[in-house]
Amino acid sequence: MYAVFKRELFSLLNSLMAYITIGIFLLVSGLLLWFFPDTSILEYGYAELTGFFSLAPFLFLFLIPALTMRSFAEERREGTYILLATRPITDWEIILAKYFACLVLLLFALIPTLIYCFSVSALGMPKGNLDTGAVTGSYIGLLLLGAAFTSIGIFASSITKNQVIAFALAAFLCFIACNGFDALSQLFTLSYLEGVFLVLSVNQHYQSMSRGVLDTRDLVYFISFVLLFLGAAKIVIGGRKW
Repeated sequence: MYAVFKRELFSLLNSLMAYITIGIFLLVSGLLLWFFPDTSILEYGYAELTGFFSLAPFLFLFLIPALTMRSFAEERREGTYILLATRPITDWEIILAKYFACLVLLLFALIPTLIYCFSVSALGMPKGNLDTGAVTGSYIGLLLLGAAFTSIGIFASSITKNQVIAFALAAFLCFIACNGFDALSQLFTLSYLEGVFLVLSVNQHYQSMSRGVLDTRDLVYFISFVLLFLGAAKIVIGGRKW
């Protein structure tokens, strides 16, 4: 498994598309956070990163599908997956190796955003006036949200040979998981279905962690979500072998 993980990670790091995607993510998040009047911290007047953590899920809708779209789709298109499948490793090891490689690359994309924390802390009155608990919880929530979206991207890439289709499908499923259930809950206001859809919503669990509240229910939800889509990818790959 480690050999496949290393191979996949080096393949992603050698891909120009990965650097372009991460660069666009950092550029857009920086512009939205500091320069655009409607979302700028300087216009908002408070030393906090609420704006960034509110915008990050929408940026993830494009960043993560772009990182994961080539995981299985490119190997199937080029025929190299057959060589990988004949090695003495299980389908789960292949899936997890590709999943963790994409997750490590996502972590590389988030590390430069830590500079926002130091910048906002320096701008606070008094200096250093930053709610570190909320920021820590928000970053943990962002990592778990990224883990959930990455599992969707791996599943979408396992379905098709076309990277563009894999990207579009992953972006659509991520959008539905993040906002679709919230919209459905509003349609069934004052009904028991409202609570059901809110429990299923990725955004609700992410917002809960962004407030600095680390609840085991949120952690169990994200782990179950990841296992659900990785399990779906396993079914797709196993069925294709038969």
